[in-house]
Amino acid sequence: RGDLSTSVCQACVTFATTDISQRCPNQTTAVVWYDECLLRYSNQNIFSVVTEEPEVRLRNTQNVTDNQDLFNQQVLSMMNGTANQAANTPEGAKKFATREEDVNFSSTFEALYTLGQCTPDLISMDCNRCLRMVISTLPTGWQGARVLNPSCNVRYEIYPFYNQTGVASPPSPPAPGGNGRRSWPIIVAIVVPITVSILLLLLMCWLLKRRAKKKYDTNGNGHGYDITTIDSLQYDYATIEAATDKFSDANKLGKGGFGEVYKGILSNQQEIAVKKLSRGSGQGDEEFKNEAVLVAKLQHRNLVRLLGFCLEREERILVYEYAPNKSLDYFVFDPAKQGNLDWLRRYKIIEGIARGILYLHEDSRLRIIHRDLKASNILLDEDMNPKISDFGMARIFGVDQTQGTTRRVVGT
Repeated sequence: RGDLSTSVCQACVTFATTDISQRCPNQTTAVVWYDECLLRYSNQNIFSVVTEEPEVRLRNTQNVTDNQDLFNQQVLSMMNGTANQAANTPEGAKKFATREEDVNFSSTFEALYTLGQCTPDLISMDCNRCLRMVISTLPTGWQGARVLNPSCNVRYEIYPFYNQTGVASPPSPPAPGGNGRRSWPIIVAIVVPITVSILLLLLMCWLLKRRAKKKYDTNGNGHGYDITTIDSLQYDYATIEAATDKFSDANKLGKGGFGEVYKGILSNQQEIAVKKLSRGSGQGDEEFKNEAVLVAKLQHRNLVRLLGFCLEREERILVYEYAPNKSLDYFVFDPAKQGNLDWLRRYKIIEGIARGILYLHEDSRLRIIHRDLKASNILLDEDMNPKISDFGMARIFGVDQTQGTTRRVVGT
């Protein structure tokens, strides 16, 4: 974090290097956040690339009771200013900024504090774009909140949560002919241990991954599934069965072309949505494999996130994040619910859908055409953010293709 000393940062990274191997075993990609630092590794290039997922949103348990609209306006104004300042720092400086402003409309607090930061490898344009994206999903109306993704993060509070002396003024450049040589031992003492620790961590994860790869021909019939890219996401059938209360009707959310959908609760109290492939449907193993592999690779805050899968007892099951506010059609076509969609919220939903479609069509590694986009396939999370679902019906386009043919009639 830009307001902290080198020693505090080094201590955080040293702890994170050990902690991430325990929290994320067998993973080829991982990221952990702490108050003082972020640590990330991947088997793919992550430098100078904006990575939007995973995104973590946290908020204070206390909401704002005085003039909430004015509060939200000031938060947005301060966050935008903080983003501009962080993104436009001089070359070589930390892409980090904070702001403090007095508040004159509340009797419970007197000031607001904001923070924004990008990873230093991003250019100014990408840093600004990343910060704008996380600001757009920042929970408002609470006494504090933050949004974190691998490339940037923002935060606001009603109390000073950063080191104010550490951001009072930017560091002055070294004088010509000064102590440049003396700084080299310090740099080496910091960089070498961190680099060695990260290399050891990557080696350990690679060895663990090699051991884990051999367990995925689960049918015992010799027909393996090419899903080693998501091998760490496998759930056993007993876990899914327990989470859904043995697929009870009370937990059934609906039925589509893929099969039946159930709500489940894992042992850690995480809510999930479980899609159980119907043997009588027109979809089969090929569609399951397609959806499992591709959706796991598609990471965007406006796409439903695949949490895992199950390939046991001749069952084909996908496990998704659960959307507590159901689907968009639940609000659009119910006169009693339409009032919950004011124009600001509708605009936010439309904007989110457009971002998700743009990602599928232009920005994802594989060009995906949804073909069945409708209100029932737009899920809404707890903050009414839209998430596009049901990619199993999508036709995959190669990167240099503009058209393709289908093998099956698909409803739209």
